[in-house]
Formats: sequence, C-alpha cells, structure tokens
Amino acid sequence: MTKSLSIKSLRKAASGMTLALLAACTTAVSAAPIVMYRDAGCGCCLKWADHAEKGMDRTITVKDEANMRARKTALGVPPMLASCHTAVIDGYVIEGHVPAADIKRLLETRPAGVKGIAVAGMPVGSPGMEYENQTQAYQVIAFGADGQSVFTNYN
Repeated sequence: MTKSLSIKSLRKAASGMTLALLAACTTAVSAAPIVMYRDAGCGCCLKWADHAEKGMDRTITVKDEANMRARKTALGVPPMLASCHTAVIDGYVIEGHVPAADIKRLLETRPAGVKGIAVAGMPVGSPGMEYENQTQAYQVIAFGADGQSVFTNYN
C-alpha cells in the first residue's frame, strides 16, 4: 500500500510539473519579443518602437538594416504597403506605423491567410508620426495569401 501511495504521489507531482512547464511556455510565447528592422538614420522608427513596447508590454529589439528593400522583400511585404520600418512578432510581419491595439488584435484573432498588417507610408498622427495636433486618415491593411483587406480605418 505504501508503494502505491508513493507512485500516486509521484504521478501527481509529475502532472503538476508538466502543468507548470506548459504555463511557463505559454507565458514565454505570449511575451515573445518584437524584432524591428529600420534604416539607422530614421528617428520615427524609434518613436514607433516606444509606442509598441508600451502598448504591447513586450520588449522590442531594434536592428539597423543596411538594405531595407531586401529585408521587406524577404519578409513578403507588398511594395505598395512599404513604410520606413518592418517588425516581426510571433511569425507576423508588421509594416510601418501600425498602432499597438491592431497588433494585439491580430495576435488574438490570428485571421486565416494573413501574413501581416501594414500602414503604408508615414501618415501624420499615426504612432511615431505625431505632429502637434495634426492627423491624416489612414488604414491598417492586412496582407497575405488571400490578398489585401482593410483591417482598421483611422479617420
């Protein structure tokens, strides 16, 4: 009888450790860092990185990239959606001045056929492009195997 109790205890302990490890792995994945590639001379990229870090509660690793065009091509960013910086998070590509709230929604919903989201160009008033109280309307565009679609409108 003592033998079965100790085996039972060992099984419970192993189950508990397995659950703890799974929880740790889930936390590690949800807190995965964001890697942002940028031209070394661009200042608005760092402003966007600050916005994303605060809004996502994740660390951003900034990497200066000598050939942004090649990086964007390798990551599958459509040329018409290009902006000044490109980030990768949890397997998704984030192009340009995308608000943190939209990145969070992308990661929560994980829409089928979407490789990433982008804000084309550098619209005034988007995260990292704040200027006085001025704003421009812009869209966050989802892109991927199924083409492109509006993810969010900002007017």
